[in-house]
Amino acid sequence: MAIKEGTGRFGLWPVSAAWDEQYVYRVWFGHSDGDDGLHPMITEYLAGRRYDLLDLLSPADEGESTSAVIYRVVRGIPYGEMMTYGEVAAAAGTHPRVVGGALRRNPTPLVIPCHRVVGEKDIGGFTPDIRIKEDLLGLERRIKKNRLKA
Repeated sequence: MAIKEGTGRFGLWPVSAAWDEQYVYRVWFGHSDGDDGLHPMITEYLAGRRYDLLDLLSPADEGESTSAVIYRVVRGIPYGEMMTYGEVAAAAGTHPRVVGGALRRNPTPLVIPCHRVVGEKDIGGFTPDIRIKEDLLGLERRIKKNRLKA
Protein backbone atom coordinates (compact mmCIF):
# COMPACT_ATOMS: atom_id res chain seq x y z
CA MET A 1 0.00 0.00 0.00
CA ALA A 2 1.25 3.43 -0.90
CA ILE A 3 1.68 5.99 1.84
CA LYS A 4 -0.13 9.24 1.12
CA GLU A 5 0.99 12.55 2.48
CA GLY A 6 -1.06 15.72 2.58
CA THR A 7 -1.65 19.03 4.26
CA GLY A 8 -4.76 20.80 5.47
CA ARG A 9 -5.51 23.57 7.91
CA PHE A 10 -6.76 24.05 11.42
CA GLY A 11 -7.43 27.77 11.60
CA LEU A 12 -4.08 29.42 11.01
CA TRP A 13 -2.15 26.21 11.56
CA PRO A 14 -1.03 23.96 8.69
CA VAL A 15 -1.56 20.31 9.63
CA SER A 16 0.16 17.52 7.71
CA ALA A 17 -0.13 13.76 7.88
CA ALA A 18 1.22 10.56 6.34
CA TRP A 19 -1.08 7.51 6.13
CA ASP A 20 -2.07 4.46 4.19
CA GLU A 21 -5.38 2.62 4.16
CA GLN A 22 -4.85 1.14 7.61
CA TYR A 23 -2.54 3.41 9.63
CA VAL A 24 -1.76 7.04 10.25
CA TYR A 25 2.02 7.05 10.64
CA ARG A 26 2.66 10.68 11.40
CA VAL A 27 0.79 13.92 12.06
CA TRP A 28 2.65 17.20 12.35
CA PHE A 29 1.89 20.88 12.39
CA GLY A 30 3.58 22.30 9.31
CA HIS A 31 3.53 21.88 5.57
CA SER A 32 4.35 18.67 3.72
CA ASP A 33 5.44 17.95 0.19
CA GLY A 34 2.28 15.90 -0.32
CA ASP A 35 -0.25 17.35 -2.69
CA ASP A 36 -3.22 15.37 -1.39
CA GLY A 37 -5.46 16.90 1.25
CA LEU A 38 -5.50 15.48 4.74
CA HIS A 39 -7.08 12.15 5.58
CA PRO A 40 -10.85 12.80 5.40
CA MET A 41 -11.44 11.82 9.05
CA ILE A 42 -8.76 14.24 10.25
CA THR A 43 -10.28 16.99 8.10
CA GLU A 44 -13.74 16.30 9.60
CA TYR A 45 -12.31 16.32 13.14
CA LEU A 46 -10.54 19.65 12.63
CA ALA A 47 -13.77 21.14 11.23
CA GLY A 48 -15.71 20.01 14.33
CA ARG A 49 -17.77 17.42 12.42
CA ARG A 50 -16.14 14.31 13.93
CA TYR A 51 -15.80 13.66 17.65
CA ASP A 52 -13.05 11.07 17.67
CA LEU A 53 -10.46 9.43 15.49
CA LEU A 54 -10.80 5.99 17.05
CA ASP A 55 -11.33 4.45 13.59
CA LEU A 56 -7.77 5.45 12.66
CA LEU A 57 -4.87 3.29 13.78
CA SER A 58 -1.47 4.47 14.98
CA PRO A 59 1.46 2.07 15.18
CA ALA A 60 2.66 4.11 18.18
CA ASP A 61 0.10 2.60 20.54
CA GLU A 62 0.86 -1.01 19.63
CA GLY A 63 2.97 -3.24 21.84
CA GLU A 64 3.79 -3.13 25.52
CA SER A 65 6.37 -0.35 25.75
CA THR A 66 5.72 2.31 28.36
CA SER A 67 4.99 4.84 25.61
CA ALA A 68 2.49 2.51 23.92
CA VAL A 69 0.67 1.99 27.23
CA ILE A 70 0.57 5.77 27.78
CA TYR A 71 -0.74 6.33 24.24
CA ARG A 72 -3.55 3.81 24.78
CA VAL A 73 -4.57 5.58 28.01
CA VAL A 74 -4.57 8.92 26.18
CA ARG A 75 -6.64 7.48 23.30
CA GLY A 76 -9.26 6.62 25.91
CA ILE A 77 -9.78 10.24 27.01
CA PRO A 78 -13.22 11.22 25.68
CA TYR A 79 -13.74 14.13 23.30
CA GLY A 80 -13.96 17.43 25.16
CA GLU A 81 -12.50 16.02 28.38
CA MET A 82 -9.05 16.17 29.91
CA MET A 83 -6.79 14.19 32.24
CA THR A 84 -3.75 15.44 34.10
CA TYR A 85 -0.28 14.07 33.48
CA GLY A 86 -0.53 12.53 36.95
CA GLU A 87 -3.82 10.79 36.18
CA VAL A 88 -2.43 9.37 32.93
CA ALA A 89 0.70 8.27 34.78
CA ALA A 90 -1.34 6.48 37.45
CA ALA A 91 -3.41 4.69 34.79
CA ALA A 92 -0.27 3.70 32.87
CA GLY A 93 1.74 2.71 35.96
CA THR A 94 4.48 5.29 35.49
CA HIS A 95 5.53 8.84 36.50
CA PRO A 96 4.06 12.12 35.17
CA ARG A 97 7.44 13.16 33.71
CA VAL A 98 7.53 9.92 31.71
CA VAL A 99 4.07 10.77 30.39
CA GLY A 100 5.28 14.23 29.36
CA GLY A 101 8.27 12.74 27.55
CA ALA A 102 6.13 10.21 25.71
CA LEU A 103 3.63 12.85 24.65
CA ARG A 104 6.42 15.13 23.46
CA ARG A 105 7.48 12.29 21.12
CA ASN A 106 3.92 11.38 20.07
CA PRO A 107 4.18 10.78 16.30
CA THR A 108 0.43 10.99 15.72
CA PRO A 109 -1.13 13.86 17.68
CA LEU A 110 -4.88 14.13 17.04
CA VAL A 111 -5.04 10.34 16.54
CA ILE A 112 -3.48 10.00 19.99
CA PRO A 113 -5.07 13.18 21.42
CA CYS A 114 -2.21 14.38 23.62
CA HIS A 115 -3.76 17.87 23.69
CA ARG A 116 -6.27 16.43 26.20
CA VAL A 117 -3.52 15.93 28.79
CA VAL A 118 -2.96 18.94 31.02
CA GLY A 119 -1.00 19.88 34.11
CA GLU A 120 -2.60 20.15 37.54
CA LYS A 121 -1.98 23.90 37.65
CA ASP A 122 -1.73 24.87 33.99
CA ILE A 123 -2.39 23.64 30.47
CA GLY A 124 0.98 21.89 30.15
CA GLY A 125 3.02 21.82 26.96
CA PHE A 126 2.48 21.14 23.28
CA THR A 127 4.91 20.93 20.39
CA PRO A 128 5.35 23.02 18.30
CA ASP A 129 3.14 25.73 19.85
CA ILE A 130 0.99 25.81 22.98
CA ARG A 131 -1.60 27.89 21.08
CA ILE A 132 -2.45 24.84 18.96
CA LYS A 133 -3.32 22.92 22.15
CA GLU A 134 -5.44 25.85 23.34
CA ASP A 135 -7.25 25.98 19.99
CA LEU A 136 -7.88 22.20 19.92
CA LEU A 137 -9.25 22.23 23.47
CA GLY A 138 -11.38 25.27 22.61
CA LEU A 139 -12.80 23.51 19.52
CA GLU A 140 -13.72 20.43 21.53
CA ARG A 141 -15.23 22.50 24.34
CA ARG A 142 -17.44 24.47 21.89
CA ILE A 143 -18.57 21.41 19.92
CA LYS A 144 -19.33 19.44 23.10
CA LYS A 145 -21.30 22.38 24.53
CA ASN A 146 -23.30 22.71 21.30
CA ARG A 147 -24.00 18.96 21.21
CA LEU A 148 -25.33 19.10 24.78
CA LYS A 149 -27.66 21.98 23.86
CA ALA A 150 -29.11 20.08 20.89
